[in-house]
Amino acid sequence: MTERAGRLGVGIIGAGRVGPVLGAALAGAGHAITGISSASEESIDRAQALLPGVPVLEPEEIVRRSELVLLAVPTNQLAAVVQGLANLGAWMPGQLVLHTAAEFGTAVLAPASAAGAIGIALHPALSFTGTSLDLARLTESYIAVTCATPVLPIGQALAVEMGAEPIVIAEHDRGAYADAVSAATDFSAAIVHQATSQLEQIGVDAPGRVLAALIRSSVDEALRRTAGGALPEPVADDALD
Repeated sequence: MTERAGRLGVGIIGAGRVGPVLGAALAGAGHAITGISSASEESIDRAQALLPGVPVLEPEEIVRRSELVLLAVPTNQLAAVVQGLANLGAWMPGQLVLHTAAEFGTAVLAPASAAGAIGIALHPALSFTGTSLDLARLTESYIAVTCATPVLPIGQALAVEMGAEPIVIAEHDRGAYADAVSAATDFSAAIVHQATSQLEQIGVDAPGRVLAALIRSSVDEALRRTAGGALPEPVADDALD
C-alpha cells in the first residue's frame, strides 16, 4: 500500500495490450504499481517495457497488495477471474476493483462487491497497440465509465488521470455501447483490408501508406459531420476533380 495522500497502490491482472498501458498512465499520475500478472513471456516483456521494475506476481497476491485492482483480462475470462479470486477470499472491503470490458457494467464484479469491494467499469474507446504510443492516443480518447452514483466521481477521476475524457454509460446501456464500439472497430478493419487488397492486386506497392491520408481524412470528415448533427454523405466523384 502507498502512504502518499490521494495516491493508490494499483495492481494489474492481465499483461495484454491494455493492462500495462493503463498501468503506465496511472503510474504517470503518481499512483504506485504494486505488481502485474502475466500468462506468457511476451506479455512479461510488454509489461516490463511500459512498467520497468514492477514485480510479476500471482493474481491473488496482487489483490492482497493493492488498493485498486485493474482487471484487464479477456472479456470471456472476466467473470471467472472475479469469482475465482472471491473463492480464495482475496477481495477486501473498500478495495476498488476496475475492469475494462466494453460490454459489462459492474454486475460482473458482484462476487468482489459481496466482499465489500467497490466495482467500477472503465472502457477506453481506443484500439490498443500495447506500446507507449497508446499513452499519447489516450489523451485524444474517451473512457466509458459505469458505476454506482456515489462512486462516479472516483471513476471519472481515474479516467482523467489516465489522460482521457470520461463519458458516463448506464449499466443497462453497456451492451449497446459495446455494439457501437465493435461496429466501428470491425468495420474500419474490414474496409481497410478490402481497399489495400484491391490495390495489391493491381500491383501498388505499400497500399497501406498510399491510402493512409485518404482514410484518416475521410474518417475525420465523417466524424466532423456527425458531430455537427448531420449524417455523413458519400463523396461525389466530381468533388474529387
